[in-house]
Order: sequence, then structure tokens, then C-alpha cells
Amino acid sequence: MKNYLLLILLVLGFGKAVAQVDTPVPIDSNYSLLSNPYIQMEATQAINDMYNFRFERSMSHFNYLRKQYGWHPLPYFLMGMNSFWRILPNFNETKYDKQFLAYMDTSMYLAERLYKDLNRVEGAFFLSSIYAFQGRFYSERKEWTKSAFAGKNALKYLEECKGYGDLNPELLFGDALFNYYAEWVPENYPFLKPVMAMFPDGDKEKGIEQLKTVARNAFYTRTEAQYYLMRILYFDENKTAEAMQLGEYLHKTFPRNAYFHRFYTQLLYQTGRYDQAMKESRSIINRIDSAFEGYEYNSGRYAAFFLGHISEIRKNYLEAIQYYKLAMEYGEAAGATDKGYYIYSVLHLARIEDKAGNVDKAKEYYKYVKKITDRKHSANKEARERLREL
Repeated sequence: MKNYLLLILLVLGFGKAVAQVDTPVPIDSNYSLLSNPYIQMEATQAINDMYNFRFERSMSHFNYLRKQYGWHPLPYFLMGMNSFWRILPNFNETKYDKQFLAYMDTSMYLAERLYKDLNRVEGAFFLSSIYAFQGRFYSERKEWTKSAFAGKNALKYLEECKGYGDLNPELLFGDALFNYYAEWVPENYPFLKPVMAMFPDGDKEKGIEQLKTVARNAFYTRTEAQYYLMRILYFDENKTAEAMQLGEYLHKTFPRNAYFHRFYTQLLYQTGRYDQAMKESRSIINRIDSAFEGYEYNSGRYAAFFLGHISEIRKNYLEAIQYYKLAMEYGEAAGATDKGYYIYSVLHLARIEDKAGNVDKAKEYYKYVKKITDRKHSANKEARERLREL
């Protein structure tokens, strides 16, 4: 995601495909759906189903919204989000890519019409949101040019939404992200300061407060704001207790959401709440075995490592070995052998065998650590040092 945040600062221009849709606008429409309470009531269960990973149920109702309001970008945008959340737990999964892009292209076509002819601010909101989702998607697919183009356009339309947050809390969401990352990016990537000089100044604290406002008051962007706020508080602001509150809330509110489940379990593990972390990790593995929607090998890699490390801390070495090996199996199945929990599963197996005096097995694992890591990696350094000593 951070790669995308860098790319949105690049200024590139390319042509784009336009979805072929020609849905008439009803004469009596006021051209605005964002703040319509009746449409929010109609969409509530569908959106809750989407975040709770009941994707077919949510899609069925989004289709109903499409039939009622097919002239507006909202139904297609929600259908695109439905596809995006199917991808989110594991970006190595590509089977939903085409439908995500198709729904977003259609929503973009309708948003451009809304922007040009009917409601400039609401159209700009949808265009900035569509381009932001596309930018995130393309950055994960390592299609950097497309991601940069999407990011540039997200910023362009976001500028037109700025200052309207008092009218609609949905519009404050873009303001919040811009304020936070416009300051965060040059702090963490000084070489981009000249690029950032072309944009308005950011304010991280204001951005966080705005995200909190959106998380409390918005309808369509509430859960997205909570998701971003949780990640920002944990990864960037070192406010683990606040992130934990959000993580627990999101998991309890959407207990079938594999991503929220995994993130909450990670927070439990990182804060030393080991009994709860083990309970949730076992729950994740059980759901993978039961083929729950969204629960896949990538989540298993996390859960199995947590179980292995906690077992090792508690000196249950046989159990630790079992779970570390399972984490490796999940990592290999997910194509994540270059990721931290896979690498450290191998390293911890080497340490356990080393302490037990099983020199041959320890060497085998240390050599494998060297193979799968760069020389600058701390695990590689430890493996080389122990191999010399052994």
C-alpha cells in the first residue's frame, strides 16, 4: 500500500477506456445519492454483508440498487468494492481482477457524467474514490504506470472535494487521507519533498481527527475509514492500544471478515495477549480447513506462526515445531516464501534444533534461511554466524 502512496505523487497522463453504459437519468432525480437516507437504509444490510464476507448476498442487493439507480455510479462502485474485498486478504489471488476493474470502469463512466452534467462535487467524490481503489489495486499488481496514473487522477478529483466535509462526512474521507499522507510521505521519503511542494501542506494530526470523524459519522466510507485508521495507528503512529480497540471492534462487528480477523489476531500476538491470540489463530486455521469465504493460506501463514512462537515461548517445543512447519506449508501454498513469517518460521526451527543439539537439522534450516533471504537481512546474518560456529 505504501508503494501506492508514493505513486499518487507522480504526474503522468495516459488515455483510459470508457465503459459502454447508457443508463438514462430519471427526470425527477436530484442527482445525489450519497446523503439520501432512504438509499442508505436500502444499502445497510448489503454493505454489512460485504464487510462480513457474505459476498453473494451483498451482490444480490447491489444488483437491486443497480436496477433502481443504474444511472448513478454508486451501485457499480459498491459492486467493485465487493470484488476488492474478495481480493484483499490475499493479493496473490487474481480470479476477481476482471470483475473488479469492469465494475470500476462502469462506475467511472457514470461518475464522469455525474461530474460534468449533474452534480460536480458528488461526481468528483466518486471519481477520486474509484481512482484511489484502482491505484491501490495496480500497485499490488506491480503495474506502476497504471497505478501512478490512477493516483494522479485521485488527487485531481480529491482537490475538488476538499472543503465540503461539513456537507457530507463521506467527502471528508479523502481530505483525511490527503492531510495525513501529504505530511507522512516527505517525512518518510525525503527525496520526494520537491514533488510534495506542488501540493498543499498536509497535517497528520488533523488527518487522524478527520478519519475519526468519518469513522463515527459516515455511512459508505465508515468502515474504510476505520480500516485505514487502524493501520495508521498501528504501523505509523505506534498507538497500539487505539489500534487494538478498532481491531477488536471490526472483528466483533464483522466476525467472518478474514482480513479483520487476521489483523486483530496479529494485534493480540504483538501485545502479548497470548491466550486470546492462540484462540483466534486456531479459529483462523479451522476456518481455512472449513473453506470459509476469504480464509486462505496467507492468513494461515500468520496464524500458524503465532501458534508456533507462543508454543516456543511456553517451551512446548514439539508443538512449536508442528506449527512452524505448518506456517511454512501455508507460506509455500500462498507463494509467500519471501515474507517475514515464513522466513522466521524457518529460523525458529533452526534455533530449536540448534538448542536441542540436532546439529544436522539445525544446519539444514540455517542454510535454507540463507537461501531465501538477502545478505542484509537480519535472519541471513544470524544464519551465517551460527553456521560458522557449528
